[in-house]
Amino acid sequence: MKKTTLSIGALIIIVIVIVFIWYKSSSTTTVVAPIPVDTSSPTAFVPVTATTKVSDKLSVYQNAELGFSVKYPTAWEKDDTDTGVTFIMPIDNNQVSTVAKLQIDLGVGAGKCAFPPVITVKDRGTLTVGSNTLNTISISNTNQGRGYFDRMYSLQKGSVCYIFRLSTITLAPESKNLTGSNIIQAQNNNKAIINTADVAFTDLVKSFTFVASATGVDESTVPPVK
Repeated sequence: MKKTTLSIGALIIIVIVIVFIWYKSSSTTTVVAPIPVDTSSPTAFVPVTATTKVSDKLSVYQNAELGFSVKYPTAWEKDDTDTGVTFIMPIDNNQVSTVAKLQIDLGVGAGKCAFPPVITVKDRGTLTVGSNTLNTISISNTNQGRGYFDRMYSLQKGSVCYIFRLSTITLAPESKNLTGSNIIQAQNNNKAIINTADVAFTDLVKSFTFVASATGVDESTVPPVK
């Protein structure tokens, strides 16, 4: 009987020891030292293709009176005109560049579409948007140290012409007091900025759709109000 009591007591002690060890191990927190980051690495730079800010969020511009709608990045500044709409693309002034203007004009007018007379045409072609085919040309030239790049699309719909135009201007390096390697950097950034703007402009043109204008009610079918 005494031997049985001792065995039970020993078993209780063993159980208490096991529970104590488990509690201590579960309450222990392991601290992992953070991995140091080398911020001096030469690969830590902003890619040149990110110099033009294009928002991931899109807004829809619709003009029922002129009969069209387009999608554009919300970050762009919008300004309505009598014949359409103008968009101003933001320019990151923290980047080394001399881009001074990124503007899109969308105009609607009566008559046959015709591009303005130009001397130098960089390229010419067409763009298919749904069931519509748009003509396009791009112009690139330099005058008095300033660089100009324009791309235009035109769409003829019956007796109405829709004209889309991207206008860009780059200033001379001297206007920003750039010298040495900064001039080369600015030239490379200018190309990247304008190419990115051109792609965003073409995406806007591809989003173009016609919308129906609101129609009135035939007066002869409306009974007079008494």
